[in-house]
Order: sequence, then C-alpha cells, then structure tokens
Amino acid sequence: MEIESVASVAVITPDAALSRKLYVDALGLPLKQLDGDYFATEQISGCRHFGVWPLRQAAEACFGTSAWPDGVTVPQMSVEFELSDARAVADGAAELRSRGYALLHEAKTEPWGQTVARVLSPEGVIVGLSYMPSFH
Repeated sequence: MEIESVASVAVITPDAALSRKLYVDALGLPLKQLDGDYFATEQISGCRHFGVWPLRQAAEACFGTSAWPDGVTVPQMSVEFELSDARAVADGAAELRSRGYALLHEAKTEPWGQTVARVLSPEGVIVGLSYMPSFH
C-alpha cells in the first residue's frame, strides 16, 4: 500500500464539551460543528482535517453501537492515512488483515463520500486507511 498523506487527526473524547474548552476556547482552534458533537477544521496549516471526535460517535463508526465495546482498548485518538482511491482502501485493508491485524471494520463509504477501513493499533489509536475524493 502507498500512503499519500495524513488525511485526518482527531482526539477521541468521552466528554466533547470539556475537550472543546481546551481546543476551541484555550487554543483558539477554528473548529466548527459538523455532526452532533463532532467539531473539526480543515483550516490548520499542515493538517488536512483535525477533529474532536466523541467516543460514542467513534463507537458508532467502528461498531455500529453508541457504546465502545467492553474488552476493547478505549482509543484516545484517530489518525487516517490517505490512499489513492477507494479500491486502494479495500486492498490496504486486505493487506493488513493478511498480516494478522483485526479490522475494526472493512472498507466502507461514509455518507460524506469518504471510503475508510480502520484497525486499532497496539497503542490504542484508531488507524484508518482513507480515500476522501475532495482531497484529490
């Protein structure tokens, strides 16, 4: 697989309002509400997308449930690596699986057009393989 760039970095928080106090109020990041309690920006130089991702939304994205499953390390951040196209995401997911990594979910296309597959790293980071058409 060939990584083109870091597509997205997000902190994952159990308390989105408390986290926004640091990232928006104290640091002054230009985060805008995108979906429920998910706030993000594409206005930070050197980072295509930075977000504050509520844990329940991460659980929904990865497992289809609002609660993070017991027995699975609770993540504190997410990083997504941009690939060349949607097919590369599916191929990359297959490559990770063949190397013994358990996917949180297979490649899927989100309503906003992003194709993504995710694994949980040994450190407890959600690592995504991504293709976002607007980044190309």
